[in-house]
Amino acid sequence: MHKHQPVLAAEALAALAIRPDGCYVDGTFGRGGHSELIRQQLGPDGQLMVLDRDPAAIAAACTLFQDDSRCHAIQANFAELNALLTAQGRQRQIDGLLLDLGVSSPQLDEAERGFSFQQDGPLDMRMDNSQGLTAADWLAQTDTAELIRVLREYGEERYATRIARTIMNYQADHPITRTSQLATLASLSVPRMEKNKHPATRTFQAIRIAVNDELTALHQALQHIQTILAPGGRLAVISFHSLEARIVKRTLRHQIQGPQLPKSVPVRGKQAQGNLRFIGKPIKPDSTEIRANPRARSATLRVAEVIR
Repeated sequence: MHKHQPVLAAEALAALAIRPDGCYVDGTFGRGGHSELIRQQLGPDGQLMVLDRDPAAIAAACTLFQDDSRCHAIQANFAELNALLTAQGRQRQIDGLLLDLGVSSPQLDEAERGFSFQQDGPLDMRMDNSQGLTAADWLAQTDTAELIRVLREYGEERYATRIARTIMNYQADHPITRTSQLATLASLSVPRMEKNKHPATRTFQAIRIAVNDELTALHQALQHIQTILAPGGRLAVISFHSLEARIVKRTLRHQIQGPQLPKSVPVRGKQAQGNLRFIGKPIKPDSTEIRANPRARSATLRVAEVIR
């Protein structure tokens, strides 16, 4: 079992306002740091469902919860949660949903998963490494224009054109199959280094998001929050970069505002509002947590509640 430090753990648990007899979902199990804390607050009638795309994560969950009938592990993308609950006849019955976005520590630490630019390994990057295109396969079938778009949109990389051309020129004669190759090519293409940021950071982020279609999954999951959560149910989302944060803010804000009716329609006040509200302001880790876990430095927790 990997040593794993859940980010904003105390804050996320407080945000979920866990009841001993409640039903909760951790949509991104990872290695169970948040899940275990949720389980510790459940009583005999409480329930915990955990999801993850990663087969290794679900194997870890099955081991962790093998003797606890209150807990259930399912290998699935959290975008599938609404469909899973619908099939079980459990819509609007979840009291809390936690989404800890991005890559888990074990995925970063295991070179063979291909997520890290700091270790040499096969260029994989798949959250579910049992299916789909690897990052190497994706690069092999991508053209320069598409790579530029991905680097700009998903990596917010200012040197997207330069990096994409370097990668494609190299790939014309040499297959890019290792993380070290991609990291070197990206680094050589960045003329100005950002303080405390590896020059390949944005390139790896962008390609990982494209390979796993992460932003589409996030948007789909958030669209169904009001059919997933029970009245009074809480959503806690931990994001790590501005793309995720914007999707969370915009998608939830749209639901909070409710339907945008024409100005001529005589509807005012609560009638024009949605059935969701933000709880408090976005929460960042304090300096103590960042020192103990540097990967937490870019994390932001946002909390919303379905209005009763």
